[in-house]
Amino acid sequence: MDTFVVILQACVVIGAIVMGVRTGGLGLGLWGVVGTVILVFAFRLPPGSVPVDAFFIIIAVITASSAMQAAGGIDFLVAIASKIIQRNPKRLTYVAPLVAFVFTVLSGTSNIFFALIPVIYETAYRNGQRPERALASSTVISGLGITASPVSAAMAAYLVLMEGTGYGLPQILAITIPAAIVACIVTSFVQQRIGKDLLDDPEYLKRVKAGTVEVPAALRERYEAKFGGTASAGTTSTGAPAADAATAPATARATAADTPTRAATRPTIIEHPVPKGGRTSAMIFVAGTLVIVLLGLFPGLRPAFPDEEGVMTPIGMSIVIEMIMFTVALVVILVGRIKPSLVVEQPLLKAGFVAAVALFGIAWMADTFIAANQETIIEPLGAMIEANPLLLAVALFLVAGLTTSQSATTNTMIPIALAAGLAPGIITAMWPSLIGVWLFPANGSQIASVETDLSGSTKLTQVPVYHSFTIPMVVSWAAVVAAGLLIQLVVPV
Repeated sequence: MDTFVVILQACVVIGAIVMGVRTGGLGLGLWGVVGTVILVFAFRLPPGSVPVDAFFIIIAVITASSAMQAAGGIDFLVAIASKIIQRNPKRLTYVAPLVAFVFTVLSGTSNIFFALIPVIYETAYRNGQRPERALASSTVISGLGITASPVSAAMAAYLVLMEGTGYGLPQILAITIPAAIVACIVTSFVQQRIGKDLLDDPEYLKRVKAGTVEVPAALRERYEAKFGGTASAGTTSTGAPAADAATAPATARATAADTPTRAATRPTIIEHPVPKGGRTSAMIFVAGTLVIVLLGLFPGLRPAFPDEEGVMTPIGMSIVIEMIMFTVALVVILVGRIKPSLVVEQPLLKAGFVAAVALFGIAWMADTFIAANQETIIEPLGAMIEANPLLLAVALFLVAGLTTSQSATTNTMIPIALAAGLAPGIITAMWPSLIGVWLFPANGSQIASVETDLSGSTKLTQVPVYHSFTIPMVVSWAAVVAAGLLIQLVVPV
């Protein structure tokens, strides 16, 4: 009978997650709370711990990020990233993912990647490269930046869970950052060999023939030699009609008057305007992030107070992050003379609030279920994971794919691994398996990449789990976990 009741409770948890994913947005967190209500009132389970620290870390970080966005700091970061990408066209498949990763780490959100998608596409296409290679790998690798960022929502949840294990921010970053860089290089190497060249791609040639996309200057000579005649001039690579090519951006123009030599020697850099004060706000935010890392690396720099046993103990990193990030938000507002009401209107604040509510609801429900079923289900699951630690990586990957939330997955699965007695280093090495969020094409950056790529090389298929992002996702998953497991062996606790 007890087993049957536990199964019913598990169905409530899974059902709440499924309904939350279907509802989308705030729905994930709200359904999590409803699941908690059912577990408490219908099954009489004691309410789990409310994830207060993780919730407020997210609120603090997104407030600072939104202040930076309102002051133009995000525009400044995007401008730098786009210049780096465009100035390295021959190494685009390697450079673009690395840039996406670094800027996600600095900002704590992969939302910054949206602005880079058109830049990566244009740079690849106008240089005659298959856009899918750089677009798909960059999209996937940007997700690894979440588990390597000291100011991401998932890191907020993970830090709270790892308190008392001897693994703080320095140890976590010492594993996730180098492991992610290794995964980035391996993924780029594999991705460079994925798919046919554009002039051998039937879908691309079909679009050229239909006049929906124009052959770039870098490929026109080869196209005409291979197929005869002149290249189609239906639309530019950005979708502008060929008749309006004179008014289209210089990066999108490739008319018959252009020559391959001209395109190769004088490429036009896509400029991203940066509002006045954008650079300053970005520097303030990055400085705040570095202060957090510094205080994490050197606990002696943090104020210390006596604990219950009278031992002087530095304040926790959760409090440090909250203090620093709220302070950063105020400094950005004052220095940039930004109206507080403008900060509230930023897209980042809205997206961050949704993430915070999702974390709150799912984490609360998961803790309620897990705490009440230690002997019945959690200990057996823990024994399985302890016997075969790689099962944790698989579980994190699949749950992240189903929930599309790194922070919610962290709060659902990491407590099980801790209860199993798994070493914190091994857990941290497995944690980037959250890359599974790209399992289904349900994320905005995936859809945006497909829609931006007018060549048709970046695509979805009728099979939900097989698309342009599948191979880079699986390769990066295997590489980041393998590298993490090796690195954690030499990370001091």
